[in-house]
Amino acid sequence: MDKDIKKTALRMIPYGLYVLTGEGKDGKIAAATVNWVTQTAFEPPLVVVGVKADSGAHAIIKESGTFALNVLGKDQKNQAYTFFKALEREGDTIGGEPFRKGSLGAPILQNAPAFVECQLVETIEKGDHSIFVGEVKDAGVAAQPEGRPDDATLTLKDLGDKVFYGG
Repeated sequence: MDKDIKKTALRMIPYGLYVLTGEGKDGKIAAATVNWVTQTAFEPPLVVVGVKADSGAHAIIKESGTFALNVLGKDQKNQAYTFFKALEREGDTIGGEPFRKGSLGAPILQNAPAFVECQLVETIEKGDHSIFVGEVKDAGVAAQPEGRPDDATLTLKDLGDKVFYGG
């Protein structure tokens, strides 16, 4: 297999951008920009997210058994970049972004257009990322989007021609 062709083919998969959040039992917060996300079932409502196995978010989600996916809006490019790196909690903010605790205890970014909060129901550990399967237990939308809801989501291609993931 030609590695460059494989990389190009895999990069043709469109990705939305989300901030994955979780809180450990010690109060430590994990927040990371992720893009390997999809809904996998309607009943019960399930989502999956790919998380780098050696990340702080991975360890906190496995420990707590909960996580939130905070949807980023088209105008939130800076937030996507902010959460590309590890950050420390500062009171009720992380990376300068205010959050509140969700119904399961996961941090919900107050400026996110939407969120889903999940109970971890399955973990698949293969390769350098694990797949977390979460049952959606709570969800919120800041304002009803105009047009298609998925058109309001920041995508990887919105970050510019030089930003890629995958391959």
